[in-house]
Amino acid sequence: MKKAEQSEVTRTALLQAARELFTERGYADTATDDVAQRAGVTRGALYYHFRDKSDLFRAVVEDLSLNIFTKVASAIQSGQGDLWDQITRAGTKAYLEACLDPAVQRIVLVEAATVLGWEERCELDDKYGLSLIRGALQTLMDAGLLAPQPLEPLTHLVLSVEREAAMYIARTDNTVAARKEMEASLERVFNSMRVQGAKSTPIDEGGEV
Repeated sequence: MKKAEQSEVTRTALLQAARELFTERGYADTATDDVAQRAGVTRGALYYHFRDKSDLFRAVVEDLSLNIFTKVASAIQSGQGDLWDQITRAGTKAYLEACLDPAVQRIVLVEAATVLGWEERCELDDKYGLSLIRGALQTLMDAGLLAPQPLEPLTHLVLSVEREAAMYIARTDNTVAARKEMEASLERVFNSMRVQGAKSTPIDEGGEV
């Protein structure tokens, strides 16, 4: 195995180990030595890839955030129904399902704001979520399903609404019931934005996000 490939294998193992331990114990009770041990690498290898524990945590949050929005994009492309349902219903469902992952709930939704600060935590969401949501909203506008309006503020608003919905679910005792209620609430919110009477076609017939 080449040196670059081995380095990537080591980094991936560290991220996986850190994700497991941060989920099980939380940030404060996870030591870098424990992460290295679970990953099967030396402490020096950990510090070669990550500056300190907070840098490792940041990388885990970013990896989880990327995974969330990759799942959302995939769900939109493969969703059933018309264009509106594919984007709003399938996309929302995939996002909320991804946020039921215990790792996402504890690391991204609960601890990230405390460890990284709210601004940096939101920046990671923005990095992967804004372009996806922006493209989806533009597709709906182009199809005549969403009234023409300034795209950027609406994009930020939708991301904020989705993020708050996920955080609400993560902080409740009955996440299954909360997820069901929040999904219905979000569907009502999005449907209220739809241009009444506008016809819609599936994404594979009317374009792509």
